[in-house]
Amino acid sequence: MLIVVVLDTNVLVSSLLNPNGSPGKILDLIIGSQIQVAYDDRILGEYEEVLSRPELHIRPSQAFAVIGHIELTGKYGTAEPLSPEEYPDPDDIMFAEVLIASNADALVTGNLRHYNPLVQRKMPVFSPVQFLEKYFPA
Repeated sequence: MLIVVVLDTNVLVSSLLNPNGSPGKILDLIIGSQIQVAYDDRILGEYEEVLSRPELHIRPSQAFAVIGHIELTGKYGTAEPLSPEEYPDPDDIMFAEVLIASNADALVTGNLRHYNPLVQRKMPVFSPVQFLEKYFPA
């Protein structure tokens, strides 16, 4: 069964900085085609911008390969705008919008509190550890 997720940028960054942690395991599952990433142009643009930041020391070839894989195998879509007043970080709204529009199985984030409006509506928002425990138990 293919699991579709919206992947917050912080999880993608963490997966590349620490491949042995939970975010790294999620990236392995994405590369292994067990997870499909739902995205839109804004999310892809943020991935490109953040992963290219010199202070993160992520190799450009590695970032390019991961983003290319997501773009090639992911689930592209467009989303309807949500009300920004509910979200503490306006940069995170696009992830919530894509979760709703794509009907993804989960939004995976390192900042659960940024998605309280979704959590209150019982939407599937998980930390990397929670996501792995639910969908890929050991």
